Amino acid sequence: MNTTQPLAIFGGTFDPIHIGHLRAAWEASEALGADVYLVPAKVPPHRPQPVASAEQRAAMLRVALAGQDRLQLDLRELHREGPSYTFDTLASLRAEIGADRPLVVLIGADAFAGLSSWHRWRELFALAHMCVLTRPAQIPAMPEELAAEVAPRLVERADRLRAQPSGSVLNMVVTSLGISSTRIRALLAVGAEPRWLVPDALLDDPALLQPYRGTDGNPSGT
Repeated sequence: MNTTQPLAIFGGTFDPIHIGHLRAAWEASEALGADVYLVPAKVPPHRPQPVASAEQRAAMLRVALAGQDRLQLDLRELHREGPSYTFDTLASLRAEIGADRPLVVLIGADAFAGLSSWHRWRELFALAHMCVLTRPAQIPAMPEELAAEVAPRLVERADRLRAQPSGSVLNMVVTSLGISSTRIRALLAVGAEPRWLVPDALLDDPALLQPYRGTDGNPSGT
């Protein structure tokens, strides 16, 4: 194993997984030279519970990630009881990969702005770097205590994340596709076929997206 190659995690409900998720994860993987684990949450602590079950979302992810090996599925949060805290996920990963390999959390700018409300949030920086995925011209607004924590940690180049295992914050502009799981669920609820929004393989197997057919499509978000 190349211990200087970062391992990145990209968490979410993936309710359902869509092209925007995959595009952002792949862009970050290319820019960082990192393997990326997609980590679906079982009990997301900061948003409504998903419409699809953990097993159904894992099945969708397996199909969406088939045929490549840079983006991989990690089910540790689905197998863990209680809230799906990022701290617990990072701690378990750090124990597996050792103290020296760079570990990176890929996180959207909106979610990062709320980081100071997360479980043991200050300790996250001791476990991993933060790569904040932003849209062009987007500057994440942060509360004062988070801004003060982030300021000395900011780096401007992706290669800086290889220099140490954790502790830095990088803002990375990624392609904005304007896709949300909320919109996809709404389309599926009325019988539409959201091609070009989700991987074709999900639509090719009607059972995979069945949890959203005929529902109100409200919970969860991205």
